[in-house]
Amino acid sequence: MLTLEAIKTYRAVTFRTRPELRVRTREEAVAYVNARGFVTFWPIKAIVMPSLWAAVAGDRPVPKEHTDAGHVIWGWKDSLLGQRAWYYAKVLRRKATMISFELLPYFYALSENYGEPELDYLDSYRDGRMTLEAKLIYEALLREGPMHTIALRRAVSMSQKGAKYRFTRGLEELEANFNVLPVGVAEAGAWRYAFIYDCVHRRYPELPELARPIGIGQAQETLVTTYLRSVGAVRVPDIIKVFQWPADEVTRTLARLVDQGKVISGVAVENQPGEWVVWPPLLDS
Repeated sequence: MLTLEAIKTYRAVTFRTRPELRVRTREEAVAYVNARGFVTFWPIKAIVMPSLWAAVAGDRPVPKEHTDAGHVIWGWKDSLLGQRAWYYAKVLRRKATMISFELLPYFYALSENYGEPELDYLDSYRDGRMTLEAKLIYEALLREGPMHTIALRRAVSMSQKGAKYRFTRGLEELEANFNVLPVGVAEAGAWRYAFIYDCVHRRYPELPELARPIGIGQAQETLVTTYLRSVGAVRVPDIIKVFQWPADEVTRTLARLVDQGKVISGVAVENQPGEWVVWPPLLDS
């Protein structure tokens, strides 16, 4: 039987929330993402995940005051957009996510990109898996090249205030499916701050080929293993919440990992409901 305290102690190390382990520099931030494989930019409510915010500022809410020292992560993120330090886009739960380039092909292998990025999206649209807004945005970037948000909204005739939600939804859909990503910041719009977007395959042309030999099962096993290495122990519903895969796929993935001895399932945590899935080294600590 595990204790909740043991899990918290483990995460204090992997999440870097202990004061002496905090991330202090941009270079340490990059190293942290590479060590964890993937993290969120901010903490996400009700989601068990390491975040860059917590690794820098500790386990505390994100304050609204932009003078807070923890907000240094904004500058780090903006300065590294489009570079090969990490992959940044709204991926997990359609929230800002940093992914190491070692893990990136495994995420891409689970997307609806099948090797011909300039054509695959048409199948997704015809099959009802891509919205019209996402299609228009993607086609504009394919046609015109990188554009900042203000220009992109004009290009797809969604500049009016009432179209903002549809535009944002379409853009987030494309980010989550690894079609587009922010690659820089432009001094545009009322706030003189707008992301510049480009197509993923144009920015990282080698990615489709790196992902091609990776099967769905292998990709899911790799991502779940990486996730458990970060969090130590969680319940199955927590895994489903993070990746948003069908429950039966998560169950089959865990069964394979248990058979391989990579994770342990059915573990009880003292005074906690349900059965937990555990990263084996946690039981030895």
